[in-house]
Amino acid sequence: MKYYAAIEAGGTKFVCAVFDEHRNLVAKQRIPTTSPTETLAEVVRFFNAQIKKGFPVCSMGIASFGPLDLNPESPTFGYITNTPKKGWSNIALLPQLQAAFSVPTQIDTDVNAAALAEYKWGAGQQLSPVIYVTVGTGIGAGVVINGQPLHGLVHPEIGHMKINTADVPAACCPFHGSCLEGVASGPAMQHIWQVSAETLPSEHAAWELEAKLLAQLCHNLMLSFSARKIILGGGVMAHEGLISKIIHFTQISLAGYLTLPPQVQLSDIIVATGLGENSGLLGAFALSLSKSAH
Repeated sequence: MKYYAAIEAGGTKFVCAVFDEHRNLVAKQRIPTTSPTETLAEVVRFFNAQIKKGFPVCSMGIASFGPLDLNPESPTFGYITNTPKKGWSNIALLPQLQAAFSVPTQIDTDVNAAALAEYKWGAGQQLSPVIYVTVGTGIGAGVVINGQPLHGLVHPEIGHMKINTADVPAACCPFHGSCLEGVASGPAMQHIWQVSAETLPSEHAAWELEAKLLAQLCHNLMLSFSARKIILGGGVMAHEGLISKIIHFTQISLAGYLTLPPQVQLSDIIVATGLGENSGLLGAFALSLSKSAH
């Protein structure tokens, strides 16, 4: 039996896991994201413990918050670069973990990895392009085209696209102010309405505004990528009825411009995650599988 290490590296927590070759979860631990030194030491401790238990991993996949340097020719390949997460800028995430375990290791953004998992096993199986969007503490999106995550010059930062925010009373992205993340993430909703998104009742005006903002995102993704699936996940998307509102306002925004294939509705394209909160961790597993195959 082969075993694979998977790390979902988030700004709040690192989720570490070992999977077998049949995608069965062998072991899992959540580690709070504190300082890089403390957090990565706990990660190493977890996997060393699993190795001692008889689960030697043959490869590792890391699905990380970012931004990341994903250029293999760069001297800072695998580093977290200029992140808003205090204390984590310019951290050599990939090199440190490679040095600790000496197994083939693949790194990508958490959203690219989640998109890959949804393409392999979730709501976007074998379709192209597939776009996974998470709306929570931040907003990020990963793109998979022909089964491969999109990198480009750096990697997509779709959550920071500029949109029409004329109706938004406040914005909070430290880099761009009123970009999508600055007006529609969980912290942005709290900034605008002065209460957490979880406590806002369904009839609150916040949800119609949120749907209109995320509909602009879906409008842009449809026109930019001709997406077959736009998969919406993250804590904010757990609000009942939000996806239906987003589809409604996306339809209005597109204004009949796109002629979809017969029997295909916008509701077939803009969908909830098929893997729930496991998209990121299974994405890290998918990365470890791809690295193992090389």
